[in-house]
Amino acid sequence: MNEVQIIGTGSYVPAQIITNDHLSTIVETNDEWISSRTGIKERRISKGETTSALASGAAKKALEDAGISPETIDLIIVATMTPDYFMPSTACLVQKEIKAYHATCFDVSAACSGFLYALNTGYQFIRSGQSNTALIIGADTYSKILDWSDRSTCVLFGDGAGAVVLQKSEDKGIISTYTGSDGRGDTLLTCPAVANNNPFSPATDTPKSVVSMNGKEVFRFATTIVPKCIEEVLKSSSYTTEDIKYYVLHQANARMMDLISKKMNIDIEKFYKNIGSYGNTSAGSIPIALDEMNQNGMLKKGDLLILVGFGGGLTWGSALLQWHK
Repeated sequence: MNEVQIIGTGSYVPAQIITNDHLSTIVETNDEWISSRTGIKERRISKGETTSALASGAAKKALEDAGISPETIDLIIVATMTPDYFMPSTACLVQKEIKAYHATCFDVSAACSGFLYALNTGYQFIRSGQSNTALIIGADTYSKILDWSDRSTCVLFGDGAGAVVLQKSEDKGIISTYTGSDGRGDTLLTCPAVANNNPFSPATDTPKSVVSMNGKEVFRFATTIVPKCIEEVLKSSSYTTEDIKYYVLHQANARMMDLISKKMNIDIEKFYKNIGSYGNTSAGSIPIALDEMNQNGMLKKGDLLILVGFGGGLTWGSALLQWHK
């Protein structure tokens, strides 16, 4: 079986910054209410950029960071729940934009866990020998599926995309992965799609395609499942939590990360946070954070990282990796 490394990272977010104070002119809220509960100070909101545009921007930067051409890519996976179209896939639109015409392309839908699902899928493609170089992207434009009169959700999310390039290697980069789902939590975080509507069964009640969330239950779920995700990827290795340089969690809530660090007795300084600047960017949050860490020089060769995602479905996933760039 082949080994797999991350050889490049990239991210792309809209230029438009919406602060908490700006949001207070749209919905009844204020900076103190939002920041004290979530750690969010501002977020990026699209002024017309589509999910595929954000994903393509991140992809181009990841290819540049990896120092490879688009023709090298033989697999593109985009994790998103806010595609431009039901078909074609967002991955195919990215392929067209970056001219990676030798790639097999498809999307993965696992909400905020999507990037970990896509990363694991690309990892398995390369491990088995079916692919050599894969572009894995997490991208979401949540602003188009928010109820902007619902302060319990609209203040939480932002738009953005992140990407990594995976490549076959002789050195072990990705050490272990873990994913899971529990459909019994299907009502806790939802966004309805198109309802059945045809001449034989006309729609009588068509729900709006906007996000709804049971915040308390999602918080409880996340603070329970993240420790399990960390423990699972460490099981098959000789490492412990103390060996890990950084924990890169899905950026959903700063208070959530604080609680997890206390529960697991892990120094909070090991938990990378950028939620204050971007909010919850769903599938984009982990690769955006990873790219920031890479570009800021935080990651050194040999560093051990654990990535953890969790979201609607319910879904969750994690990856233990060693940095080799």
